Amino acid sequence: MGKFDEHDSRSIYEYLQRFGMYRPNPRSRRCFEELKKKDFWTKAEHIFQRYKVKWSGPDIPVYIFPIHVRRNIFGGNSEGKSGVSFKDKMFLFLTPLKEGKELESIIVHEYHHVCRMNRQKKDAENYTLLDSIILEGLAEHAVLENCGKEYLGPWCNYYTKNELSFFWKKFLSDHLSANRNEHIHDQLLYGQGRYPKLLGYAFGFYMISQYKSKQKNFSDKISFLLPSEKFIINKEY
Repeated sequence: MGKFDEHDSRSIYEYLQRFGMYRPNPRSRRCFEELKKKDFWTKAEHIFQRYKVKWSGPDIPVYIFPIHVRRNIFGGNSEGKSGVSFKDKMFLFLTPLKEGKELESIIVHEYHHVCRMNRQKKDAENYTLLDSIILEGLAEHAVLENCGKEYLGPWCNYYTKNELSFFWKKFLSDHLSANRNEHIHDQLLYGQGRYPKLLGYAFGFYMISQYKSKQKNFSDKISFLLPSEKFIINKEY
């Protein structure tokens, strides 16, 4: 979903719920009041402006809502924060995080998406599974470089190198060109059904790790520009 139709608010809300959008209830209200009390909007604005300058990124609106921890694609593993981004907007779903770096890490992850999507020549609606895997892997490496390994998503350590190599051969390598509109794209990216949990996210982080180990010159800004195919350095993994 790259563009929002204001006349289709139900579909928009249901889409955002996949990533953690709250449901109206007393718990969400308490979460909102706590976020407001601790002025998360101002905190997020300061972090956002810092990375906008650092990455020469676009000026976009950032929307903050309470999170519904158990109802999102991360299966309750969102650590009290989640998000979803588009070329022209960013949504953050939060609990009152105890540490500033937690907020920074989700902004880094999501804003990296925004910057890369704006620098790539391909429309987000035409992204393939490979594009999505690389997008997620690069965003977590931006978290690693800017916030530290303790702020990485848990999926970065779900699987061993041997397991990921097996998954590549068995599940991923034959479906890299699957479009976002094809069911298999989300099944593999998020690890739905019979596939390993958050498979595409986990493999994306591993894939970028492998790429960086072979490259001397790598930076966040370079990561916005390189096409996804450049990151395939080993067809066997």
